[in-house]
Amino acid sequence: TSKKRTLRTLFRAAVAPPVISETSPSQKKLLAYRRGKEQQERINQLLIDRALEVCYLTMDETDKGDAAPPITELPSTVRKYFIFKPLKILSFQADYLFLKKCVQSNPVIPIQQQWLRSMLAMVPQSLMEGRDRELLTENLLKEIVRDYETSMQRCVLRRALVKPDIKELDLLEDEAPLPLLPLGLDFSSTWRNSYIKAKNQIISTLHILHPTMKTLLDFGYTAFFNFLVVDFSSSRLKGPIFCKSLKTDATLSCSKAEEEIMRTWYQRVIGLFSQSEALDGVKLDQLEPFYNCVAVLMSNQLKELLQRTTEVFVKLFDPEDRSCLPLFKMDLTFDENRMEFYPSLQDLEEAILFVVDCIGQTLQNVQTIRAWLTGDTATLDAELPAHTVQWAKSALRKAITDNLEGPKEHVQGYVESYGWLVDGTAEERINRFIAEQPSFDEYT
Repeated sequence: TSKKRTLRTLFRAAVAPPVISETSPSQKKLLAYRRGKEQQERINQLLIDRALEVCYLTMDETDKGDAAPPITELPSTVRKYFIFKPLKILSFQADYLFLKKCVQSNPVIPIQQQWLRSMLAMVPQSLMEGRDRELLTENLLKEIVRDYETSMQRCVLRRALVKPDIKELDLLEDEAPLPLLPLGLDFSSTWRNSYIKAKNQIISTLHILHPTMKTLLDFGYTAFFNFLVVDFSSSRLKGPIFCKSLKTDATLSCSKAEEEIMRTWYQRVIGLFSQSEALDGVKLDQLEPFYNCVAVLMSNQLKELLQRTTEVFVKLFDPEDRSCLPLFKMDLTFDENRMEFYPSLQDLEEAILFVVDCIGQTLQNVQTIRAWLTGDTATLDAELPAHTVQWAKSALRKAITDNLEGPKEHVQGYVESYGWLVDGTAEERINRFIAEQPSFDEYT
């Protein structure tokens, strides 16, 4: 049998003393107290013996001494007082090492396979090709798992035990020091108070959450969701039109649309802010930012209307869908030995781009609510963004160029076939023929 000392051999079952008959209650109580005290002393003695044994086994030979006998040969009465170092240090060190082994013997939660797959996914595929690379990858994963388990053990150990301040323990433990905290960073201040303060300030000044703003949004959606300042989607059904007619129709359409918006949507907005309920909950010192919020909201609604109208007009010239492409009436003229279109291709491009400018000039003189109430002349910012105008004109120029390739080729065909009749080439050939005084047969 093994002579190794275990907890079962150390903590032997306490043998109850024989029952004594004819004892008084006070004697029974005294005997029970003495028996419990004796058992507690025996347990304490066994714990001290075990701690001294662990401490002795973990000490170097230089600390034990050359003549020191093995700890197992020492009787318990001598082992109790067998001290190579101060008793207090020995006790703390032995207890810590014993508890450390108990904690480290507990199983550790294994690393998730998903984490390993995520790590491998970050490695380029070119670095994982080849038999040697596969072996290297396996070794790398084993190292990661080993480091993870070691880190988990150290984390659990530091959370469960408090290491005593004993220099000898640093020599017995072969562990790297913990990483230092970042220098120069102060985590002592809390963010909750500043967050609550900022949140309350935002709620008090974020006027877009006011119920009046919701009503204003509803007015804009009802008035503009299916409305366009200029609508030429059915112009192709009317047949070819002149360039001047396009300009005239665009101007009239924008003017009528502006009148309709001012008569319906703007009047509803004025009626809304004419009521005292529109300013419920707004403090006097917040009136200016409140009306600024109203102006921004109205400006965004008008800009969205103009931008949507511009996009719909540009879409009419989509090269992939020519079902709505407008038709223009143009004449092919011959004047002063020149064959060209009337109006010119440049005039045609100018007329089409004029529609974009006309849309952008609509609704530019709408008063703000604050100006209407106070009699001021401030107006809403309803100007089309510069990038929208630039995109629209660039797309239209490209569409015009692509669609005019056919007419240009048609004119070039006339020039190549009959240009010599009008550019003087035919007359020169006739004069030269007559000057040569040909015969009658040659005339014929």
